[in-house]
Amino acid sequence: MKMKYIGSLLLFLVAFAGCDDDTGSLGMEMLPSSDEFTANTATFEVTTQSVAVESVFAKTNTGYVGRFTDPDFGPYEASFLTEFYCPEEFALPEVYETTETDEDGKPSKGTGLLVKDSVVAVNLVVYYSSWFGDSLNACRMSVYELDKKLDDNRYTDIDPTEYYDESNPALLLGSKAYSAYDTSVSDSVRNATDTNGNPIYSPHVAFPLDPETFGEDRILNVYREHPDDFKDIFTNDFHGVYIKNDYGDGTVLYIERVDIQMSLCCHYTDDETGAKLLKKDGTDSLYNSTQTLFASTKEVVQASRFVNPDLKKKVEQENEWTYIKSPAGIFTQATMPYDEIHEQLANDTLNSVSLTFTNYRQEETYDFSMSVPSEVMLIRKQDMEKFFENNEVADNVTSYIVSHNNVGTNQYTFKNIARLITTCINEKEAARKEAEENGGQWDEEKWMAEHPDWDKVLLIPVAVTYGETTSSGTTPVISVRHDLKPAYAKLKGGPAQDAGGTVKNPLTLEVTYTSFHD
Repeated sequence: MKMKYIGSLLLFLVAFAGCDDDTGSLGMEMLPSSDEFTANTATFEVTTQSVAVESVFAKTNTGYVGRFTDPDFGPYEASFLTEFYCPEEFALPEVYETTETDEDGKPSKGTGLLVKDSVVAVNLVVYYSSWFGDSLNACRMSVYELDKKLDDNRYTDIDPTEYYDESNPALLLGSKAYSAYDTSVSDSVRNATDTNGNPIYSPHVAFPLDPETFGEDRILNVYREHPDDFKDIFTNDFHGVYIKNDYGDGTVLYIERVDIQMSLCCHYTDDETGAKLLKKDGTDSLYNSTQTLFASTKEVVQASRFVNPDLKKKVEQENEWTYIKSPAGIFTQATMPYDEIHEQLANDTLNSVSLTFTNYRQEETYDFSMSVPSEVMLIRKQDMEKFFENNEVADNVTSYIVSHNNVGTNQYTFKNIARLITTCINEKEAARKEAEENGGQWDEEKWMAEHPDWDKVLLIPVAVTYGETTSSGTTPVISVRHDLKPAYAKLKGGPAQDAGGTVKNPLTLEVTYTSFHD
């Protein structure tokens, strides 16, 4: 540990006045006013390493479909499983019937809309908001019907074959060639807006389903026979779909939603009387009505699957730096010097503790290079799973969020993690005290074996949702999730050692603390 004298009473008062709530105490909290104190800094070494992550908890409304082979990280494949939400008030229009006619025999009143009880068309439509990679790359997407109900499994190593029999050709609902940027769509359609200036066109891939076997046998006829119980019957029969890319490498779509749309042939009717309207030649005036009946929404299970087979090899081969990579790729693990801090500063008060991760500048040497993650979270390794499963937000005690400084320092800087330090040290000291009070002997080796991640933290790429800025100027965090878009950063650090067994590139933990003297 290196120590540097900073100042005396005046400097401490300035430092203390500028501190936020993120402070901690390793010593006495209140002292007589006659005591003198000085503020100092100390630095400690932090060792880091890359950790390959095969699966993360990913509760998200966005699906990912495609393949991309990165020159540095190898192949990456994304696919998507989803159920469909059926609204409680689900209803289909009735067949039109004339209830009254005028003196010329023309309908003057009527009920219903449909020309006949049949379906014109059914389409499963995959809408996507954007993509990563080559927009003109030739790809093919396939959609399979699930033959088992999805578990509430939100981890990205989900096995689709547990929910559909890939050898059963009847489960293939369709395959479609596509490119992310559909050149067959005219500019007038692509750029059309509504009266409020909002875009009308949404990029999509549409799969036609059989109007008789799917539209009539599984939807229309079932609804006619069981209008009150239709939702339960349909969702028990149709478990959802699995969407995958089975041709093409270089594009990953960000799926916004998946709809099942049905087209029915209807009469134009009078708004007041309900009577069907006729053309001048006396024939019926008709139109096809297309409606979204079911959609993938937040109310149902959606699960993304990611496969990155070469990441473990990448981590094993390179140890003079670390990586963070999304999705479900690589985290940077840091081993914190809690014991050393406690030994050196047990009788002092921590004012602030800062830790910085610096990333090497990334040259975009490839046509479609991944960008640096814009936001990351530092969290205790032992807390990571429950944090995401319970939809928690960073508490600035054991979890912290920062944005990447890509303009000035090219760093992720955690300015004050003092609460993390004191929380972890106090946790171990409480265990020591409990063991001694119960008449036992403190066995540190055993305790560490039972808590192997006590001194470990992870740096994780995250996607953060913010609320509206408050009157005080703060912007609350609404949700924190794993970042599932392709991104990476190469960071200074790593576990590599020199010939003498000393870590070559440790990070520096800088501690500002106050010492009190009688």
